[in-house]
Amino acid sequence: MKRTNTFEVIPKSDADEELLRRLLDASAALWNEINYERHKNFAGSDGDVWDISEYRGRYGGTLGAATVQQIERKNREAWRSFFALKKKGEANGKPGFWGNASDGRDLRTYIRNTSYSIEWGEYSRLDILVGQDLKQEYGIEYNERFRLEVRGNPNWKEYEKQGRLELFYDEDSKQFRAFQPVTIDNSRLAHPLADEIAALDIGANNLVACTTTTGQQYLYEGRDLFKRFRETTREIAHLQSKLENQRRTTKRIKRLYRRRTRRRNHAQDALVRSLIKRLFHEGVTTIYAGDLTGVLDTHWSVRANEKTHNFWAFRRFVNRLQYTSEEFGIDVEIRSEAWTSQTCPKCGSTTNTTRHQDTLTCGCGFEGHADLVASETFLRQQTTEVRPMARPVCLKWDDHNWSESPCSHRPNVVHTNPKVTSVD
Repeated sequence: MKRTNTFEVIPKSDADEELLRRLLDASAALWNEINYERHKNFAGSDGDVWDISEYRGRYGGTLGAATVQQIERKNREAWRSFFALKKKGEANGKPGFWGNASDGRDLRTYIRNTSYSIEWGEYSRLDILVGQDLKQEYGIEYNERFRLEVRGNPNWKEYEKQGRLELFYDEDSKQFRAFQPVTIDNSRLAHPLADEIAALDIGANNLVACTTTTGQQYLYEGRDLFKRFRETTREIAHLQSKLENQRRTTKRIKRLYRRRTRRRNHAQDALVRSLIKRLFHEGVTTIYAGDLTGVLDTHWSVRANEKTHNFWAFRRFVNRLQYTSEEFGIDVEIRSEAWTSQTCPKCGSTTNTTRHQDTLTCGCGFEGHADLVASETFLRQQTTEVRPMARPVCLKWDDHNWSESPCSHRPNVVHTNPKVTSVD
């Protein structure tokens, strides 16, 4: 099973930081040259994007031949992905460039799995291969590697095989960071102690409403997150409106896009891990997540669609859910949740119900929290073994963690159906 370690990389001195920046900048320059050549070949009538120049002679002294190869290979993978999406009619554009010399390049590189080593302990360290020219300039012995300190607490310090290391400078945090793909033994996976089921209703204002066969309900609220997402989007639009003709972006705009995406991804990843840990301790072995394909355009508002597609990135969320569930021995199945948000759990009507914000009401007298009702209805479509509902747990994002909010402990609102509770 493949997983990824993330950690901070720390140069030990100003000279080490200078060397590292030169290494990453040269990698970006190499990427841009390769990419520019492939862009020209793609535009030519007889051009072959795979037929490019030899770059080891020019960049090998700085990067090392192995790293030159990895940059070229990564670029080739990006173009293959572009052609695959183009064939499906889903391509958004050809592979982009890593900044430029005048505005500043994106500092990034890729190190082959055999060209680096990591040791974890009291003094954790990362040793990477650099070119002989840099070694001579900075006084590194011929057979030595460039040594950096690392900081972090990765989940996967023991693994069968390490993959290609991605090393980059994070403009937002002003830190050097690294992603290390690893392959671990499946025997390290956890295994739930029961055989319970959970169902997820994925929404716009409330990001996830979850109901389990144990009778527990969780509600992850997303209004504050979306508000910040919209604020950043408006700031980006304002800056773009001031750009001169022929100019599409600036370094500041790129930084805002990255910040917006990383903020969203951080909250999303934390939500998935928070939820999966809770479900694991309840003994859940199967999660049913709603497939929104076809449901959004039919039943949801344009604003809700914008939130779910652009802000919440539904497909990425499902991929992260499956990825994290695998660690805990939990299966994820995607099934249609059509009409669950309009179905009255008391009389079963889909035409006599009305939804206003978070409340679902029915002509039969039922009233309850719309998303929690939907997740319970979705769960009952998968199994009849559902225990009575407990008071739901409402969680909100504080930029670092999903924490229970006071509404989790308010007295239940009286409903026609005592099994359905309300969360404000």
